Amino acid sequence: MFTSVNTPLFTFVHSMKIEQQYSRLFRAPLEGRYIHNEHILPLLETASDFAKIEVVGHSQNGLPIHSVTLGYGNKKVLAWSQMHGNESTTTKALFDFLQVFQQKEALQEEISAFLSQYTLVFIPILNPDGALAYTRVNANEVDLNRDALDLNEKEGRIHRKLLEEFKPDLCLNLHDQRTIYGTEEGKPTTVSFLSPAASPSREITAARQEAMRHIVRLHGALEQFIPGQLGRYDDTFNENCLGDYITKMGVPTILFEAGHYPGDYQREKTRELIFYAFLELFHFTHLGTDEPNYKDYFKIPENKVNFKDVIIRNVRISGYDEVVSVGIQYTEVLKNDKISFEPIVDAIGDLDRWYTHYENDGNKGFVLLNYQKKEGIGEKIVSIIEEFSGNTLFYSGN
Repeated sequence: MFTSVNTPLFTFVHSMKIEQQYSRLFRAPLEGRYIHNEHILPLLETASDFAKIEVVGHSQNGLPIHSVTLGYGNKKVLAWSQMHGNESTTTKALFDFLQVFQQKEALQEEISAFLSQYTLVFIPILNPDGALAYTRVNANEVDLNRDALDLNEKEGRIHRKLLEEFKPDLCLNLHDQRTIYGTEEGKPTTVSFLSPAASPSREITAARQEAMRHIVRLHGALEQFIPGQLGRYDDTFNENCLGDYITKMGVPTILFEAGHYPGDYQREKTRELIFYAFLELFHFTHLGTDEPNYKDYFKIPENKVNFKDVIIRNVRISGYDEVVSVGIQYTEVLKNDKISFEPIVDAIGDLDRWYTHYENDGNKGFVLLNYQKKEGIGEKIVSIIEEFSGNTLFYSGN
């Protein structure tokens, strides 16, 4: 069983606070949403002084897939990020965690304990073709998280080979979630977890219990940074999903989902929070409960699809008899090696039950979408302007 490790706390973390030291000691030189192999290669080269760096295979388009091994203990953990190429937040957090082992100032006792008791193997980018193209799927346009049974894709077979040879005690399946998720109380779920089901009946197996206990501890730790902004996913079983497949094989698996923190579309604050979760998981900190009860997992609020990126409320639009609201979602588009957030009209109507990351009130005025008198659902929005006053309610350049 993957059990707790009782190591002394390093008082520096608590007296100076992690947040105050994160940027100075732990933040790896990776930024933004667009992260691919060329960004991580210099960091892997530097890490080769203290970690084992290997090429475990190549993608459909021939790009190398790397693994990083830290420690030599008997508690074995396997983690992977960017199975979906456009989900890079946890990749940044993994390299933040790698920074811990490069500095000589903090957490020295904890580093020594970790190295002697754990063996962590992580794949920073499992889907390098998708990462380069900034797409969810691989070069064959296959979602690798729906290939667990068929193993049609090279990347999936590389992962399976490592899984079977390494025989981990715990797996960390690392992802990003969209900005649409929130709690019933109207807070965005900045970090979400899941202990995947092992069968359609979703019984609580020993592997699931173990994963749930870890999640309870992580939830308790992160609540101190983002109270009320943590969620869990529905555990409907899908045997094609990698986490479900691994749990079915009896290996505890934690799904991490890095989500939206207010104002943080680049996910820099969220990567910091995922880093804190790694510190807690591996007992560098003891911020969560020392004796987690797996039943408390079900007290974590389940994610709701109840957020829009933008809502312009209480406006009148040609073609609608009543006052309506305009809902906008951002689409992420790769342009000139950077991610552009393009606003698209997602809904028009009664959006009173929806929360939003930004809103404006049109005070029942008539508005023009892109300077035109038409509804524009599905269209890219440049501006929403009050027709008679000329007041700008939304402008995509902001």
